[in-house]
Parts: sequence; structure tokens; C-alpha cells
Amino acid sequence: MNDLNHRERELAALGAAVGSNCISCIEYHIPEARWASLTDSQIAEAIRLSDKVRLVPTRKVLDTAMRMLTEPSAGTHAGGRNSVETAEAAHGRSSRLCAHLGEDSDALSSFSIHF
Repeated sequence: MNDLNHRERELAALGAAVGSNCISCIEYHIPEARWASLTDSQIAEAIRLSDKVRLVPTRKVLDTAMRMLTEPSAGTHAGGRNSVETAEAAHGRSSRLCAHLGEDSDALSSFSIHF
């Protein structure tokens, strides 16, 4: 990582911290960015830009969900399956994946359903 100077590394780290919603990372990298001679205005701009980038996939997921709820056939999927059948199929896929990875499928299913 010698191609980036300290300021550039801290800007990248701030972007990654915002993108991953890592509070402890933000708490670490804001003082580091100040130590690297970045102003609070520059740090704030980097954080705002990172947040805009982070929100793009979030907005796409929200738009897709809302579009599906307004479509007349939102409860039916390709092949005539309904939402419950699709959820059951997804649970089966996560169980198979967990078995392959040696993880507890109920824990993953619980996390993915209730997050």
C-alpha cells in the first residue's frame, strides 16, 4: 500500500467505514484523517460522498420492493409459485448452503428472515 499517501488511505478507509456501517471504524479513522492533515470539511465531504454511494444499492432494493408491492401479481412469481412457496424454497437453499459450509442453517435462516 505504498502507492497511496496517508491522506488518501484515510479517505479510502472512511469510505469503507461508511459503506460497511462500522461505527468503531469511523471512530478510529476520523482522528487518523485529522492526523493526516485532512480538515473536518474534507472529512465531512468524504463521508457524505461515501453515504451517497452506499445508498445506491439500498435505493434499488427499496424501489424493487415497492414496485413488486404495486404490481397486480406481486404475490405470484414465475412458474406460478406464490410468496410462501418462494420463501420455503429460499429456506431450503439456505439450509443446503449452510450444510455445505458446515454452519447452523437455523441460525442463518433466522438471521436472514429477521435481520
